[in-house]
Amino acid sequence: MPVFSNEQIRIFLSLFRGREDVFAVRWEKDGRAGYMPAYDLNWDEFAKHKLRGGTLKDFPNKQFTKLSQQRIINHLSGKEVIGLYPLLTDNSSWFIVADFDESITSKKSWIDECQTFIEICNQYQLPAYLERSRSGKGGHVWIFFNSNYPAYKSRKIILHILEFAGIISPFDKNSNYDRLFPNQDYFPAFSSLFINFSSSFLLGNATKYFATNTLSSIPAVANSTCS
Repeated sequence: MPVFSNEQIRIFLSLFRGREDVFAVRWEKDGRAGYMPAYDLNWDEFAKHKLRGGTLKDFPNKQFTKLSQQRIINHLSGKEVIGLYPLLTDNSSWFIVADFDESITSKKSWIDECQTFIEICNQYQLPAYLERSRSGKGGHVWIFFNSNYPAYKSRKIILHILEFAGIISPFDKNSNYDRLFPNQDYFPAFSSLFINFSSSFLLGNATKYFATNTLSSIPAVANSTCS
């Protein structure tokens, strides 16, 4: 198992910051996969509840698991995949991500639209970083903030840039752009929307990585985070 220094973990967490009172974990079963919040609960008690026809959703004796350094290490080591809830309870976030998924109806490829978006961000002096998605058929463009910033403002700015770049339009829905994370301006009772806690630094991950605009990987970024 790889060893991560406290400094490496600190750098990772200084970028990928979200709610610490809850996080999501990826599950796989019978060829299906998805994400669910991580819970602390008595599994023997839950097994009895399940035998009575109950589900995890209606099981009352559970609480969200807090994000710990060990779960971060598990993620970086490839033992599990974590999902991060970016929208904080004060309606702000430490980053914003534009999600692009390959669309067969789009006139341009997803990488072309990501490149265009990043170029416009650079014109506004907004450093933006492209991460290839897990499937390899899409990308996430990350913009990090020096401090947490109101979500309604960041979302408004990025949506303006996407429209200015010609990527989104009220008259043309054929785009590879899918959504922003955070996907909400304001914090509800509980947000079910999360961004995959970046897997670009997972050891042995062949498809998901931070990349240049030409989709060549950036080893220096990965090496600065894990060894």
